[in-house]
Amino acid sequence: MGAIYRREMGAFFTSGVAYVFLTVFTLLSGIFFFFGVIGSGTTETSPMFSSMFIVVLFLIPILTMKLLSEEKKNRTDQGLLTAPIGLWSIVLGKYFAALTLYIIAESVVFIYSLILAYLGDVVWPSLLGNYFAMLFLGAAFIAIGLFISSLTENQMASAVASMLALFVLYLFDSLASNVSIDFIRKIMLSFSFYSRYQEFTRGVFDLTSVVFFISVAFIFNFLTVRVLDRRRWG
Repeated sequence: MGAIYRREMGAFFTSGVAYVFLTVFTLLSGIFFFFGVIGSGTTETSPMFSSMFIVVLFLIPILTMKLLSEEKKNRTDQGLLTAPIGLWSIVLGKYFAALTLYIIAESVVFIYSLILAYLGDVVWPSLLGNYFAMLFLGAAFIAIGLFISSLTENQMASAVASMLALFVLYLFDSLASNVSIDFIRKIMLSFSFYSRYQEFTRGVFDLTSVVFFISVAFIFNFLTVRVLDRRRWG
C-alpha cells in the first residue's frame, strides 16, 4: 500500500491536480471565512463550514476522477492488478493519497484560527467539531468518487458522474420533504449527508453520524475492490 500511496501523492503534484485543488479550496474557504465569520463580527466558524459542504461536493471529484480511470485508459491497470499486491492495498493506497491531500487543504482552517485568535477568542470546540465533520464528510465522498472512477476510463465522465452522485446525496433532504409516506421519508433522511453534517456545524456531536460516514467510506472502498477483482478475472 505504501508504494501505491507514494506513487499517487507524486502524481497529484506532477499532474498539477494538487495545486489546482489546494488553490481553489483555499480561495473559496477564504471567501466564506471573510464574509461568514469576519464580516459578521464573530469568531464562530460554523457559518463558514456550513457553506463549505457544497464546495467539497464539487471539488472532491477533481481528486478522484483520475485515480482508477486513468489506469484503465492507459492500460496500466492490468499490470497493476497482476502485480504481487492485494487489491485492498491498491484501493487504500489511492484512497489515502486523496484523503491526505484533502486533509492538507482542510487544515487551512487553522490559519484562520490564528487570525481569529488575534481578533478575539477562538471557539475551539466548535472549530474542531466542524473540522472533523468536514473530514468525515470528505472521507465518505472520496470513497464514492474512487468507486465511480473505477467504473470508467474517461476522467471527465468520472468527474461529472461523481458530482452528480454527490449532488443527489445533497438533495436527499429536499427529496425526502416531498415524500408523503412517513417511513420512506424517515429512511431517506437517515441517509442524508447534509443533515448529518449540519448537526456538527450546530455543535451537536453525534456518534451515529461519525459511524455513518465511516461506514459509507468502507462500503464504497469495498465496492471498488469488487470492481477491480471482477476486472482481474474478467
